[in-house]
Amino acid sequence: MENPTFPSEFLWGVSTSAFQIEGATGEGGRGQSIWDTFTETEGKIARAEHAKVAADHYHRYSEDIALMTELGVGAYRMSFAWPRIQPDGAGKPNAEGLAFYDELIDEVCAAGIRPAGTLFHWDLPQALEDKGGWLARDTAERFGEYAAIVGERFADRVKMWIPLNEPMVMSIFGYAIGEYAPGKTLLLDALPTAHYQNLAHGLAVQALRAAGARSVGTANNHSPIWPASDSPEDKAAGEWIDALINRTYADPVLLGRYPEQVVPHLPAGFAEDLATIAQPLDFYGVNYYEPQGVAAPGEGNPLPFELRAIEGYPLTTNDSPIVPHGLRELLVGFQERYHEHLPPVYITENGCSFDDVVAEDGHVHDQERIDFLDSHLVAVREAMDAGVDVRGYFVWSLMDNFEWSKGYRPRFGLVHIDYETQKRTPKDSFDWYRKLISHE
Repeated sequence: MENPTFPSEFLWGVSTSAFQIEGATGEGGRGQSIWDTFTETEGKIARAEHAKVAADHYHRYSEDIALMTELGVGAYRMSFAWPRIQPDGAGKPNAEGLAFYDELIDEVCAAGIRPAGTLFHWDLPQALEDKGGWLARDTAERFGEYAAIVGERFADRVKMWIPLNEPMVMSIFGYAIGEYAPGKTLLLDALPTAHYQNLAHGLAVQALRAAGARSVGTANNHSPIWPASDSPEDKAAGEWIDALINRTYADPVLLGRYPEQVVPHLPAGFAEDLATIAQPLDFYGVNYYEPQGVAAPGEGNPLPFELRAIEGYPLTTNDSPIVPHGLRELLVGFQERYHEHLPPVYITENGCSFDDVVAEDGHVHDQERIDFLDSHLVAVREAMDAGVDVRGYFVWSLMDNFEWSKGYRPRFGLVHIDYETQKRTPKDSFDWYRKLISHE
């Protein structure tokens, strides 16, 4: 398949997150996060795995930056670990934590790579969770203070800013169904966490801009919604799940309002925060993995919808259906829904997991990933041709990492990690991406 062509200024990048790659969870004055607590809880993580070492990026970041230099990316999307900077989520920052990110960011910049910093990728300080976590308005206020600290220290070097990664996942997986930390099972009663994360986003945008940040956006996980049929009941269920996982996070930020379906479940006084949430953005980050199937709820289902698996497509080892045209559908749909309110778009995450192994020849032959990335970039190009202003694309992920409740088995990286030796082996997809970026 011939690679699609993109403008010369199109930004090519890779993404990671602190908890998934850094390790060193007990070093450098770092505090406890909800994910440390969750991984220490019996039965929560596959094979009882943990992230105390992960990909050891904390000690090996120079090696990883060298790999990015070889890859030729223009940007590196990384995240700051809130408990590494504020061990208890409040108060004076930890000097060792700031120094680590100083060194990391300086080296990224020296390599000619643009740092793209995410303030929060799910590793909430446990001390804040003990006070209510994202169910408490105070956590949003503390996040604004944290954003000010990070912005003041790094706004001169970090070129793109993302306050929160995928708040939907934090709300749904962390507080509604309990698959992720902190493990709550509140169903629709988890929706206040969506509002307080949206408020945290708005407060952080204000703090970052006050610190001199010049490009501030977001990174939301979005899915096109596929009702099981054209029946009014299935369509209504589709509208509900669309509101819950897409519009609850996009509408307040872009339009200054919530979809009507979720309003009864939001905290009292939420409307007073909408002006803060709807801060003007320089870009909108879209993380795409798969569509979401849905049908009308069956008898006894307490929810106004019932999730359905997407059938008829190959699956990754993370059980995600591979639906490249879903990305085009999503992007074009966003353009049609938000029109002039949608700022320039970056694909801030897109990737896949497969059973990648180092072969006898010393290489990792991951043709499935090459096919995945190529087909999704075709979808991006088609969306651009349809009028969507897409400015860049970040592969998830630079390297294999700790994949949350599924542990280390799903491998998403362009670089294979041997977790026993920490040896890095660039996969065939790494070389493919390098050639794409360099126009070889």
